[in-house]
Amino acid sequence: MRVLVTGGTGFVGGHTVAALVGAGHHVRLLVRRPQQVPVTLDPLGAEVTDVVVGDVLDDASVAAALEGMDAVVHAAAVYTSDPRRREDVARTNVGATRIVLGRAVARGLDPVVHVSSTAALVRRGGSGPDLPLGDMTTTYARSKVESEVVARDLQGKGHPVVCVYPGGVLGPHDPYHGDQGELIRWLLRGVFPVWPRGGLHYVDVRDVAAVVLALLEPGRGPRRYVVPGHHLTGTQLYGTLSRVAGRRLPHVELPGRLLAPPLRALDEVVARLPARLRYPAESEGVEMIARDTRMDDRPGRVELGIEPLPLEDSLRDTARWLVGSGRLRPARAPALG
Repeated sequence: MRVLVTGGTGFVGGHTVAALVGAGHHVRLLVRRPQQVPVTLDPLGAEVTDVVVGDVLDDASVAAALEGMDAVVHAAAVYTSDPRRREDVARTNVGATRIVLGRAVARGLDPVVHVSSTAALVRRGGSGPDLPLGDMTTTYARSKVESEVVARDLQGKGHPVVCVYPGGVLGPHDPYHGDQGELIRWLLRGVFPVWPRGGLHYVDVRDVAAVVLALLEPGRGPRRYVVPGHHLTGTQLYGTLSRVAGRRLPHVELPGRLLAPPLRALDEVVARLPARLRYPAESEGVEMIARDTRMDDRPGRVELGIEPLPLEDSLRDTARWLVGSGRLRPARAPALG
């Protein structure tokens, strides 16, 4: 198939592009900075020469990039809880979804894959087979909920929009050093000793790519899939990471109601600091974990035949990449050799 990928120079997008290219699909990228394409794709062994320079928030750019395509994978989004990027998150995530998905269904592309997030589904009372929308009102989660409303409206009209929901994404080769990789780096440094009580759905970036690849089949109509993964508590995360690293990583789990107020105050302090200064703990993450929403990922396992990579493999590969890229001293993970 001829597939347009937005966000193809990002973490999830890059791995997705590599999977599509490896399966023989022709991939076109819509990017703002073409010089980033080899930076992201070369470590993954993928090459894409069909590159359109433009912006997902520009209707004309999107229309030009969709010309001659069979399908689209919309993976472009601002994925962060950094309080300094609130405006960017709200504007980009919803606006790009409206433009890309709207243009794609108007052209009759099939499928139209929307890479969403379990942040759109996190809610009190748990999830379920129908994947009800979440109840969080923080900036990133709200942007993903509102993007989902756009996608589900198109699904309700019968358009072949397929929603894919990764959780917290682990794995190697994150070109922008995003939130989850940075979190693992701080955990391995031993300077992140407190974790909120509850749990969160974590996935491997390569499993996200595998799900998207499995969905590139026309004629199946609107569908929704949580990427198969692992529901992790702090004890499970720290325990597994300790085994991977070969050193103890002690921590304390506290109720979210105790952690959220001081972190909200920290959010406001961070919002006034330079971008290079950041401690990867925000009140939004605490609220997500405290809800302890268990995601129903059975359709991805049963219908698509995708079993998640073992958690130890995901964390080991993440840690090994952090060391190899110079972002973590080898002494912090001696078991990696």
